[in-house]
Amino acid sequence: MSRPSSPVVPQTTPVKTLAAGPTATRRGRCRSSACRLAWAAAGTAVLLALGACAEPARFTVAEGSGNNPALPAPSRALIPTVNIAPARGWPAGAMPTPAPGLRVQAFARDLDHPRWLLVLPNGDVLVAETNAPPKADPPTGIKAWVMGWVMKRAGAAVPSANRITLLRDTDGDGVADMRSVLLSGLNSPFGMALVGERLFVANADAVLVFPYRRGDTRLGAAGTKLLDLPGGPINHHWTKSLLASPDGRRLYVGVGSNSNVGENGMAAEEGRAAIWEVDIGTGAHRVFASGLRNPVGLAWDASGRTLWAVVNERDELGSDLVPDYLTSVRDGAFYGWPYSYYGQHVDARVSPPAPERVAKAVVPDFALGAHVAPLGLASAVGSRLPAPFTNGMFIGQHGSWNRRPHSGYKVVFVPFSGGQPSGPAQDVLSGFLTASGEAQGRPVGVAIDTRGALLVADDVGNAVWRVSALP
Repeated sequence: MSRPSSPVVPQTTPVKTLAAGPTATRRGRCRSSACRLAWAAAGTAVLLALGACAEPARFTVAEGSGNNPALPAPSRALIPTVNIAPARGWPAGAMPTPAPGLRVQAFARDLDHPRWLLVLPNGDVLVAETNAPPKADPPTGIKAWVMGWVMKRAGAAVPSANRITLLRDTDGDGVADMRSVLLSGLNSPFGMALVGERLFVANADAVLVFPYRRGDTRLGAAGTKLLDLPGGPINHHWTKSLLASPDGRRLYVGVGSNSNVGENGMAAEEGRAAIWEVDIGTGAHRVFASGLRNPVGLAWDASGRTLWAVVNERDELGSDLVPDYLTSVRDGAFYGWPYSYYGQHVDARVSPPAPERVAKAVVPDFALGAHVAPLGLASAVGSRLPAPFTNGMFIGQHGSWNRRPHSGYKVVFVPFSGGQPSGPAQDVLSGFLTASGEAQGRPVGVAIDTRGALLVADDVGNAVWRVSALP
């Protein structure tokens, strides 16, 4: 759930009375301050109602995690749970809390919604400063207003900077002392991959290729399009992640769904909720695996042969469902969305059903808990963090907006044994939420730098944190 899904608003909400009158346009958009105040009051009332009626979780995050997570019966309340952690930012001098044996420092501050990271072979760090592309025809009505208010409160409504910034630590002290705009004028860039002297960037609707030479701080040459990606007027999950194959011949692209559970019609889901495999030279592509609602973080395991992904699952089934997950990704496999979750657990909201597809749904390897919103994923290969952070995967959990109490808002480590998650997940970096439930930061992308430290992009704190072993 990199973006919140639109909550269902009761049909009794008096929308028409707000949209009527001389201060509103025919499309229901307020022009006067009085109308805007009326919308704000109505929206606030709706949000208060949503929060008051929210059903609390009956299971802890730990109980909904691991190889055998708790999967209670779905909760189909008229008003789904909304529990926003308002974006506050870090007070002066404040930082996240590292696990024992680790320390954290600000590698870079004062960024503009940093979401994704790529560490280059020379140690430079690329940061995608980005957010959702603007809607050509924004949705109107009370439901859209509420959704916009939710996103604004969660820190997800800022305009996209549309750039990739290069950070360089020239003196090796763990703090970037040089920064340069490597690329600008992009379209909600997210995933990045370097193969030889070609830098691949995934915009919200296409993969572009730029010539790159070691040490470049700005790329002046125009990029060329390798292939188009699903975009369009909805583009619900706009982030498109990238990962190159170890041999440099293929790209893997994470493409999220266009809805929560197919409510926009399955035609709108063509090529979505999937991981694509792309020929790096020609752009020829195929769906490598499907039924993955929003597969964002991609990584190779220690062997370099198995692709892993973290996936954001569906909403509006209660605080305890559905667990987001970490899984190996099999060629040709189907993981259930939208017809079922966590294997063959049927989602009765989807019509028409597809029992033949449900029968083929693969059970994910490791549950991370409901609504934790895993986005970043990085293998521990190359890490110099001490035990127990030596064999497994680091995961940036962006955090819930629809669970009571909140979940996520931390960086965790899932240990592996024999090439499989052995659990339980262990905190690496926490303290992103205040005691009163405000978000000082929200972790997104994670990456291992060339000296073995863990980098974490924080899109509410507008920082990149560097986690290393205590000296």
